[in-house]
Amino acid sequence: MADKTPAPPSLEDVRARIDVIDSELLRLVDERSMLAHEVAAAKAAAGEADRFGLRPGRETQVMRKLLARPRTAARPALIVRIWRELMADSLSLQGPFHVTVWGGRDPGRAMELARMRFGTSPQIRQAAKPEEALAAARTRGGVAVAALSPDSAWWGRLLAEPRLKVFTILPCLAAWGPLAALGIADVEIEPTGDDRTFWVTDASQSGRALEEALGRDGVAATMLLEAGGLKLFILSGFYQADDPRLARAPGKLSGVIGAAAAPLDV
Repeated sequence: MADKTPAPPSLEDVRARIDVIDSELLRLVDERSMLAHEVAAAKAAAGEADRFGLRPGRETQVMRKLLARPRTAARPALIVRIWRELMADSLSLQGPFHVTVWGGRDPGRAMELARMRFGTSPQIRQAAKPEEALAAARTRGGVAVAALSPDSAWWGRLLAEPRLKVFTILPCLAAWGPLAALGIADVEIEPTGDDRTFWVTDASQSGRALEEALGRDGVAATMLLEAGGLKLFILSGFYQADDPRLARAPGKLSGVIGAAAAPLDV
């Protein structure tokens, strides 16, 4: 019996189909960019032209929805990189957008993570000190990326700067490695349904003892760093600054310094 299996398409046919798809992708990307201009115009008309347009919660919901949709071949990392670039470009069209990175002991890795998270649209530069990165985050359209390093308790400074908040974890995709840096900006933090809160305390107890104390009050906590007489914890869930469970925790100087969506788990 003759084999009726259809012959695979020729290389020329595949390339022709790719050309068609590329043309359609370009049309859609251009249309998306035009909509970003319209968003900027609408914000200006509403008197919001001076507001930084970064909305971490909205971006997270978009990414989760995209990754949850069925795909045949596109890997999650490709989806994340493409849409991070698109969202960053749209944000840059709406006003100033710049990123300053302090990389600690591995500045190259911190710069790489910043590019993965914020794309190539914003200006990204390195800072010699974490204080320099935080200062840049205070300016219009500014974002700081600061490494989690035993050499610095830069995160403790956020206790005295309530406008600046941790809003993102880097890397933003779990497959790209363990938590290495945090993003900070003057933005509104909203719960996304799967979040991590960052909490600082000057309590003298060991990290393990504090984890157990918080756990007895229903707070799942892990100590990330200890430096300068302060301890930094990551809490599972979204906690408000005035949460009574945190108010009952040990320590005289303590507080929430922000929250971020959990890295996209693929």
